[in-house]
Amino acid sequence: MHQALPPALRDAVDDFAEHLSRVRNRSTHTVRAYVTDLVSLLDHAVRMGCVDLADLDLSVLRSWLARQRTTGAARTSLARRAASARAFSGWAHRAGLLPVDVGAALASPRAHRELPSVLRADQAAALVEAPSRQTPPSNPPPTDPAGTNPAGTDPAGTNQAGTHQAGTDQEHTGLVCADVAAGSAQGAAERAEAVSLRDRVLLELLYATGVRVSEACGLDVGDVDHGRRVIRVFGKGGRERAVPYGGPAQRALDDWLRRGRPAMVAAHSGDALLLGARGGRLNPTTARQIVGAYAETAGLPRTSPHGLRHSAATHLLEGGADLRAVQELLGHSSLASTQIYTHVSVERLRAAYRQAHPRA
Repeated sequence: MHQALPPALRDAVDDFAEHLSRVRNRSTHTVRAYVTDLVSLLDHAVRMGCVDLADLDLSVLRSWLARQRTTGAARTSLARRAASARAFSGWAHRAGLLPVDVGAALASPRAHRELPSVLRADQAAALVEAPSRQTPPSNPPPTDPAGTNPAGTDPAGTNQAGTHQAGTDQEHTGLVCADVAAGSAQGAAERAEAVSLRDRVLLELLYATGVRVSEACGLDVGDVDHGRRVIRVFGKGGRERAVPYGGPAQRALDDWLRRGRPAMVAAHSGDALLLGARGGRLNPTTARQIVGAYAETAGLPRTSPHGLRHSAATHLLEGGADLRAVQELLGHSSLASTQIYTHVSVERLRAAYRQAHPRA
């Protein structure tokens, strides 16, 4: 659809994407979302007879949103697309491509925000401790799968035909194969332990700090300040913040860096703190699968890294943390984003009141 746009509109899309990436320092995912919305808008404008960007007006924007609504777009999607249109309109006006900022007058439906589901404190503890409770795989001595006799003897127990040198070579070969098998079994056990330590530190950090999964996976070894117990996080828009963590996360980090990471590190690992199966930086998709799998195994409600983030914020507020402090820890640019967790705490309080108070 992007290539089907008239050249002037196509160039405007490309310039806006470059502005978002280089000037606004938006992530690749964010830029892709803006461009998708913008291409949809401009394709609709062309169908309404717009041949140049200067033809774009408020009626086109409203018509585009109305069409999105008739196709079943959710209120949250409509709100996001309206924000994309306003951002593009504002940029185009400043760049001299639009005579007026037509998007400034564009209203959007207020997105309905559902209260996030959170784990109880005991459930969160059970989840982050799940990797530690797993029994390490046993490492039995290697056996000959065919049940053959010791090297150098025949089934009758006598020396094999041939020279003594031939028997010695066969015995040596058998010992080498046994050593290789033992090494493979030992290596597999060490790797399984390393994966368990990786999973434990991932869960501990997600819950202890409330960071986003992309932020956790983006951590380098040098981003951890062990003395002050803080991690340096680069959040949305490249904003940097320092987030503290506690004793359990520190112990998990120590174990991972001492015993886990060395067993998984590869030449291409670089400075990545959390590693995947092949030694590269842990992928956020894999991290989500890890969290979901441990939650299911532990018999907990379905959760995700973002669910742990919700839980961490809620538990902080329930413990008396200041709303502004929680905003800083989570990396929210607006306090309104953090205030939803106050509603979660109030709803949990109401539920407890209705259940326990005799006049509820």
